[in-house]
Amino acid sequence: MIEAHLSLTRPGFALDVSLSLPGRGVTALFGPSGCGKTTLLRAIAGLERAQGRVALGEEVWQDDARGRFVPPHRRALGYVIQESALFAHLDVQGNLAYGRKRAGAAAQRLALEPVIELLGIGALMGRRVTTLSGGERQRVAIARALATAPQLLLMDEPLAALDAARKAEILPYLERLQRELALPILYVTHSLDEVARLADHLVLLESGRVAAAGPLAELMARTDLPALVRRGGAGAPDEAGVVIDAQVVERDEAYGLVRIGFHGGSLWVGEQPGMALGQRVRAHVLARDVSLTRVRPQESTIVNVLPAVIEQVQADRGTALLQLALARLGGTRLLARITRRSCEALALQPGDEVFAQVKGVALM
Repeated sequence: MIEAHLSLTRPGFALDVSLSLPGRGVTALFGPSGCGKTTLLRAIAGLERAQGRVALGEEVWQDDARGRFVPPHRRALGYVIQESALFAHLDVQGNLAYGRKRAGAAAQRLALEPVIELLGIGALMGRRVTTLSGGERQRVAIARALATAPQLLLMDEPLAALDAARKAEILPYLERLQRELALPILYVTHSLDEVARLADHLVLLESGRVAAAGPLAELMARTDLPALVRRGGAGAPDEAGVVIDAQVVERDEAYGLVRIGFHGGSLWVGEQPGMALGQRVRAHVLARDVSLTRVRPQESTIVNVLPAVIEQVQADRGTALLQLALARLGGTRLLARITRRSCEALALQPGDEVFAQVKGVALM
């Protein structure tokens, strides 16, 4: 486990958090600008001097009650920021060699060659960093952080400085890191899409405090966390939605579809290259892509129709956000965003049995 019990006060801001986080997978730190995400990350790294305790398993990096504080350069962590911060006078290989030198005897914990292959930078080794694209620079920066053989990887909005094309380029590499390295990652982001694609665990921060923390699927299915169910203003999209961990259980080659199964149901989705039966996948279903009916439709262009039970209804002036369970005991949950008028016309209430029509599913 990663323990972080930290407090810090500065003019106009106070950080006060107490967290016990998984020692494996990706934990996303999410919240509005100024909520303390970067401050918390820097405090865990020892770059920001907060009061409290920080520990990674049995290794204690900070315990002010006992007068212990390990300086940042002696903590077994890698740190990746928005800008790649590579050494311009060195080529890619030289930057990695610098990170490797810093690892010292710990280098044996993590072989560098698999990291180079994992991030797809083998062909870049002789290139000057000034000749690399933004996505290439960030991949090299991640490799350099991993070259130090860290026991914890901290990533502070690593995609924020990239345009949409470069983000699309680098996200698959981050997903591979998440799958293939048994290394805990703390990932700061303001993008719910990145959270949905990469995170296993989520910490929601508000004004320097923890508003909620837990497994990603559980938190994203809640209707009472404004930062996760927010509706975009001035034409921005509605970001409320759920993440479903599923498995490929059937293929329909004639129509290029696969059926993914999970607790409480299954969904037909477009097949992706290399997809195999039994493969684990992650699906993102937005609330705006789920509509409801009290009677199972007989003739409809919508393929995915799932029986569900309404658990919660959160209404505002114009819309209603409903939490649905696809099985009565612990089933997968969906969110549905409908108009308040429709909700009242159908007299939808918690406990009602309905059918959820899922118009769109994005596979991660």
